Amino acid sequence: MGGIDMWTGEKVRLRGVEPEDWEGFRDLAQDTVDTRNADLVTPPRSAESFRSWTAERAGRPPGGEAFRLVVEGLADRAFAGSVTVGETDTRAGRFRTGIDIARDHRRRGYAAEAIELVLRYMFAEQRYNKCEVEIYAFNDASLALHRRLGFVEEGRLRQHEFFAGGYHDVVLLGVTADEYWASHQRPPVH
Repeated sequence: MGGIDMWTGEKVRLRGVEPEDWEGFRDLAQDTVDTRNADLVTPPRSAESFRSWTAERAGRPPGGEAFRLVVEGLADRAFAGSVTVGETDTRAGRFRTGIDIARDHRRRGYAAEAIELVLRYMFAEQRYNKCEVEIYAFNDASLALHRRLGFVEEGRLRQHEFFAGGYHDVVLLGVTADEYWASHQRPPVH
């Protein structure tokens, strides 16, 4: 992955949340069925609630135990989605990640590249050892994407989440730093 910096790939760049991203987050909440972000799975919300939610996140300091970055397409500099890091456990060296790509930006390789940028940062710069992700069992596209990136299924939480009138299984997948670096070039040590 060539790129200008560690947050820029061939197709996307990851950047901090800006207050004007509120419309992008509103659209994500409206068109996604696989959001893992409980704070976006709510009854219909006002534009103002999205503006204040986004402004609050834009004001947070970068990094830390949990963070959210905007996925921006390099071709058009458009808001394409978001990627999150959370549930970090520094003692065990574990973290979780989640990706949400807007409907009109899917199937372009944005999700794969955004996840890889996060993995490189967390494994190389932050020295974490393992990344976990939870995906609804019916989300074949996301399961296939993560498996292509080297994630391995570690378990299934049966009837774990309830939405849209039914209970749904959640698949837990993980990838270790060693597994990731076995098929990716480590960044040079400076």
